[in-house]
Amino acid sequence: MNKELKEKIIQVCNDKIEKKGTNVGLSFYAFFKNKNDNPKLLMEAATWWIETHKLDHFEKAVKIKEMVLENK
Repeated sequence: MNKELKEKIIQVCNDKIEKKGTNVGLSFYAFFKNKNDNPKLLMEAATWWIETHKLDHFEKAVKIKEMVLENK
């Protein structure tokens, strides 16, 4: 996972956890705007989420943050 995506995921997870608590869930789409302005990065996130880790559509933000910090 590239540095830009990793930093974005951690930032979004931190924001969601701060606003909604540790039980908040999110999908990989949470890391992007509603318009597809960076398809390469979106596909990298989708591949990591769906193919590499076979995660459900929604996962706990704390779980995703932990996975990224552990470089899984």
